Amino acid sequence: MHVSTPILAAACACIAATASAQKITTPATQPAVRTALESIRADNAWTLDQQASVCSIPAPPFKENVRAAEYKRRLESLGLKNVRIDSVGNVIGERPGSVGDTTIVLSAHLDTVFPEGTDVTVKRDGTTMHGPGISDDCRGLAVVEAVVKALNTAHISTRHNVLFVGTVGEEGPGDLRGVRHLFQKELAGKIHYFISIDGTGLDITSRAVGSHRYRFTFKGPGGHSFGAFGMPNPIHALGRAIATIADVQVPSTPKTTFNVGVIHGGTSVNSISGEGAMDVDMRSESPDALNALDAKVQAAVQAALTAENARWPQSKVRLTVSVDTIGIRPAGAQSDSAHIVRVALSSARALGFPTSTNASSTDSNIAMSMGIPAITIDGGGSGHGAHSLGEWYDDTDRGYLGPQWALLIVITLAGLTTK
Repeated sequence: MHVSTPILAAACACIAATASAQKITTPATQPAVRTALESIRADNAWTLDQQASVCSIPAPPFKENVRAAEYKRRLESLGLKNVRIDSVGNVIGERPGSVGDTTIVLSAHLDTVFPEGTDVTVKRDGTTMHGPGISDDCRGLAVVEAVVKALNTAHISTRHNVLFVGTVGEEGPGDLRGVRHLFQKELAGKIHYFISIDGTGLDITSRAVGSHRYRFTFKGPGGHSFGAFGMPNPIHALGRAIATIADVQVPSTPKTTFNVGVIHGGTSVNSISGEGAMDVDMRSESPDALNALDAKVQAAVQAALTAENARWPQSKVRLTVSVDTIGIRPAGAQSDSAHIVRVALSSARALGFPTSTNASSTDSNIAMSMGIPAITIDGGGSGHGAHSLGEWYDDTDRGYLGPQWALLIVITLAGLTTK
């Protein structure tokens, strides 16, 4: 039965409220769970091989299909049910529960930021692997596989359904298109807990940083810098807008930021350009603060248009401005007392490592903005250079803690089937 989003959000809130009042019982000492945890450590070399091999398959923005096909094959080989690629390219595999009235999703993203043609060959040097995307998010994809394998090795059955997913479109250009599709169409009304694995380390993203990204383009006919002098200039208007945006005041709490990241326009030094454009990024943990900043930036652009046109009152030429949305990621406020966060913290304690919560922009933004319990956890190990050709991952001597953590969170939420 399909459940509408508002009803699901209310149900999730009710579940979370009840769960938050309960003591977290992490089943780390259960024999089957101990077996699963030990198998992850024993199979660590296999997990690293999965990470390196999947990363050697290109997955540029909007062209993740080859990597997706291979990931589907892997999930099928691990025995998941109803493994499929949905209409936008997400890979989904199911592990049904004995009760099945709650569904937990464990996910990582397939896509990278690197354009088609990038050399994605992975090179190894001891415990370190070098390659574009090796940490972000080939590590997450390997962790998802490791969790499935461990559940099978230990013959663990869960009370609730667990879905394992590789999403498309997590990185900037994709604007979370894969996870949007999951929550709004493919699995609408069916997800109760969402766990994303993204990057390296052992921390928790428990709050969603929202972002508004636009391209503002001032346009006019342009002309010769001497012969046509006296008409409004798109690049001058662009400069006015940037100067005003640079003076915008934003709150430090909740942290709210803005950036003019790209500017372009013009053909030559002696030409009045026909256009001048800028790409603007705005971010905040607070939807209200983000919307307030958005309004100030939009006002700055319109004021710059008015001022530049007014500067040349005798001109018959008038500039226009267009606004194109590059990406909108919703913010999401979720308390660290939420049940799913407490489960992650408790699971970390059971495994003997410290962790902390933070705010970031990940696949979990969509769920958090809808009121569905969600976290993004790191995948273990250490890494650096994400989104660069020099990206690397080092498994260190405790990289296996990442997949162990993911496993324990999933089992705690899904519950063990009693026999």
